[in-house]
Amino acid sequence: MSSPYDVCIRGAGITGSALALLLARERLRVGLVRHGTADASHADVRAYALNAASRQLLESVRAWPSGEHATPVQAMQVHGDDGGEVNFTAAQQGVGALAWIVDVPALERELAEAVRYQPLIETLQAPAPAALTVVCEGRASATRAGFGVSFEVTPYGQHGIAIRLTCEKPHGGIARQWFCGGDILAFLPLSGPGGNSVAVVWSVHEARAPELMALPDDAFAARLQEASHGALGQLTLASQRASWPLQLARANRWTGPGWALAGDAAHTVHPLSGQGLNLGLADAAALARVLHGREYWRAVGDEKLLRRYERERKAGVMLMGATTDGLQQLFARDGNAGQALRNWGMRGFERSGPLKQWVARQAMGLN
Repeated sequence: MSSPYDVCIRGAGITGSALALLLARERLRVGLVRHGTADASHADVRAYALNAASRQLLESVRAWPSGEHATPVQAMQVHGDDGGEVNFTAAQQGVGALAWIVDVPALERELAEAVRYQPLIETLQAPAPAALTVVCEGRASATRAGFGVSFEVTPYGQHGIAIRLTCEKPHGGIARQWFCGGDILAFLPLSGPGGNSVAVVWSVHEARAPELMALPDDAFAARLQEASHGALGQLTLASQRASWPLQLARANRWTGPGWALAGDAAHTVHPLSGQGLNLGLADAAALARVLHGREYWRAVGDEKLLRRYERERKAGVMLMGATTDGLQQLFARDGNAGQALRNWGMRGFERSGPLKQWVARQAMGLN
């Protein structure tokens, strides 16, 4: 008896759910495995910077959040630790927004609702046989090793700390980032163009993370205000803090007969570029495109077919991974020489013209 599913997707997070919707649109029968349940005692403080390609994908499956939960970024300001500065604006790039800061719980609700109304998707509590299994379980995937895949991890010696803030001054639709002494602090605008709340991602040395996580709220807010040079005035914590170790990681193989990896199960990058989820959604789009274009006689689990997906996506992920890794290594350097080099580089990049334009459009998903 044949399986009722063409594709079984292990992991119903953002990448897995988006992929399920794309494949159902191709008239494939999808089993979507939901692992465990969310911890309702801890509010999700995550927010992602999504580019134009990711927005187009999510709109195509009717899962783009409302304006309140998808704040357009009109400008980005990147500050070095000795006068270096890089600025991007949507107007300079001729676009309506550089990116959108999307509230993760809102996006997950939209995806869950779209999945619920798609008759070709069935939500499962355990994996089921299928012609193709796609692993979207995240970087801690338990399935990956079962396919003989090694996950090559390079720890950065940093932890990311995420939190939400209410600010005295409105953010003005500007994403702000500060590099200082090896730390990387990002303020991402939330609650619409006129809002005064931000999502924070603070990358700090792993030895400092426990102390920062243990600080009273007012003391932690004071540290953030100092690190952000008071750009948004008085800061008030609006959520609990979350922390996790940062790493560069890649699977040595992404595909095999009847299986494929996507999203964080295949790769992770440093959050300084804000490209992690964009890469995962690009995986979903590429895999759906490859399956759509397959020869009529190829099964969806055909290894040669899946290798087309792997070749396409490995190239893009390696480029972004190398870029973010190089920036992290540069800004993690201690001493005056490292400080002088990175700030000299920032000033040169700000004046670089075509190079700056190309990088901006690459990050926006427009190249």
